[in-house]
Amino acid sequence: MDLLSAAYGATSDEEDGEPPSSLPVATGPTSFAPPPPKRPRWEYQPYLPPPQSFPQPPPPATAPPLASPASGRYVSKRERALVAASQAPVDSASLLSQQTTAVVDSSVGSVTDSNLRADILHSLRCQPKPGSSKSLPSKLSVSLKGHTKAINCVDWSPTHAHLLTSAGMDHTVHVWNVWDKVNSTSRVLKHHTAAVKDVRWSPHGLSLLSGGLDCSLQLVDVVEGKVMKVFKEDQAVEVIKFNPSNPNLFLSGGYKGSLRLWDIRSGVATKEFHRSLGTILDIEFSADGKQFISSTDTTRSNISENTIIVWDILRQVPLSNQVYTEAFTCPCVRYHPHESSFVAQSNGNYIAIFSSRPPFKLNKYMRFEGHGVWGFPIKCNFSLNGRELASGSSDGSIYFYDYKSARLLRKIEAFKEACTDVVYHPLMPNVIASCSWTGEISVFE
Repeated sequence: MDLLSAAYGATSDEEDGEPPSSLPVATGPTSFAPPPPKRPRWEYQPYLPPPQSFPQPPPPATAPPLASPASGRYVSKRERALVAASQAPVDSASLLSQQTTAVVDSSVGSVTDSNLRADILHSLRCQPKPGSSKSLPSKLSVSLKGHTKAINCVDWSPTHAHLLTSAGMDHTVHVWNVWDKVNSTSRVLKHHTAAVKDVRWSPHGLSLLSGGLDCSLQLVDVVEGKVMKVFKEDQAVEVIKFNPSNPNLFLSGGYKGSLRLWDIRSGVATKEFHRSLGTILDIEFSADGKQFISSTDTTRSNISENTIIVWDILRQVPLSNQVYTEAFTCPCVRYHPHESSFVAQSNGNYIAIFSSRPPFKLNKYMRFEGHGVWGFPIKCNFSLNGRELASGSSDGSIYFYDYKSARLLRKIEAFKEACTDVVYHPLMPNVIASCSWTGEISVFE
C-alpha cells in the first residue's frame, strides 16, 4: 500500500507541474487560462495558430463572442472564428457617407431639348391632359441601341420628359435624349461594378437612383455625371421605388428578402420590414404613400401565401399575406392610377386583378391573358387614364388590354426576344417605351 501511495503521489506531483495553463484559472491578466482570447493573451505565441496573427478589432466587437469559458485546447478554433468574424461585411443598412466626386461617364450627348423634333417639342410644351388621346401606340418612333446585354427596366423623367433612362445587365445606366436629332445617347453611367437591376428618376431635379448586384444604391447627378451618395446594402438590390407622397423617402428590396425605407436626406434606413421572405421581385407604393405591395420569390420556401404582401408603412406590419395563393411568382405589381385595385403579373402567363381594399380579394372571374412570361422578369403598366394595361411578353411583343373587360386591344411585335418592360410617357398618352432581353429599346407612338 505504501508503494501504491507513493506511486500515485508522484504522478499527481508531475501533473501539477506540467501545464501551467491547466491550474491557474484566475491568477490575473498574465494567466494562460483566462476566458477566451483577450488582448493580454495575444502576446503568448505558443497559443496562437502559426500561420496567422491574432486580429486586432476594437474591444466592444470582440467581447460578445468571448463570454463563455473555454480550455486551452479550444483556443485555436475560437481564434479562427474571430478571424472570420473580423472579415465579415459591414452593417447592412450603413451608408458610405463620404460623397464621391469621381466622374462616372463621358457625357456623350446633350440633356437639353434644344435639338428635338418640332412635333415632339410642341407636344411636350402643350402637355395634353391624361386621357385626351383615344389612339393606342402603333408605329415605331425611335430605336435606341447602346446596351450590350439585357435591359431590366426603363423609366421616363417626370420633370424632363424628353429623357429616358435604362438599367442593364452590362453594369451600365444609360440616359437617352430620345428625340434628339444629333445624338440620342446623352449619358453612359458606369458607377456600378455589377449588373444594374433597377433605376428611377429622383423627384429632386436631374438625378438618378440606381441599384444592382454590387449591393449598393447610388444617387447620381446626371448633368455633372457624378455620384452624390452611395447607400450600402448587405444584399443584391433588385428593385427601388420613391414614395409618391414624400419624395425624400424611397424603398429598396433585394435578394435576401430585406425591405428598407431610406431617407435620402440623412442617408439612413428609417424602417425595415421583416418577414423571412425570399428575393423581392417588385414593390409598389399606393397613391397616398401609406401602404405598399411587395412581390416575393417563394419557390425556395414553398409558402405561396407570401407571394404578394400588402404592408402598412407606419406600423411596419403586413396587412395581409394571403392575397395570392397560387403556385406562381409575380415579377411585377402595379396599382391602378384611379381605381381601388392593383394587378400582378404572374408566371402562370396571365395578369391577375385584386382589390386594393381589405381583404384584398382576387378577382377570380377576370384576368388578362394572351401574352407569355415563362420565367422572364416581364413588367406591365397602366396608361395615364387607366383605361388600358400594357404588358411585355416573352415572345418580344407588346400587348394592350382593355382594363374593364380584359379584352386584347392590340399586339405590337417589338423585338425578336423577350420584351421585359413597357412604360407610358408621363405627358404624351400615345407614346410608350419598351426594352428587350437583347439590349434594345423601342419607343412607339
